[in-house]
Amino acid sequence: MEYNRFMINKEILLTEALSVLNPRDLSEDASCASVAAALVTDRGNIYKGVCIDVPCSLGFCAEYSAIASMLTAGESRIAAIIAVTENERILPPCGRCRELMYQVNHENMDTVVFLSDGSRTLKELLPEVWN
Repeated sequence: MEYNRFMINKEILLTEALSVLNPRDLSEDASCASVAAALVTDRGNIYKGVCIDVPCSLGFCAEYSAIASMLTAGESRIAAIIAVTENERILPPCGRCRELMYQVNHENMDTVVFLSDGSRTLKELLPEVWN
């Protein structure tokens, strides 16, 4: 499927991600929102999420949070995604997030992943999938 420029606009997604970036402590052990993500689906809907950091590895990435919001709304096809830190540094998704994008919809291999030096498709970042 081809997407229009609005759907894969880096600046729009960056602005959306920055709108939920709000680093804060949740307790003496946990914090959240030091990384935020925004994705746009093939239907043009934007979903956002923030990371949750806890010392016992039960937390999760901002991309996971955005994907969970998308799935809750009944969608699974990601056109583009971005993750950003509070100093506006764009981060690549970790391997776990890359694999999740693929597992929720195999067509997500064509997802545009915005990086600090441009963009790549998920297929370029995840050449081998877990099966």
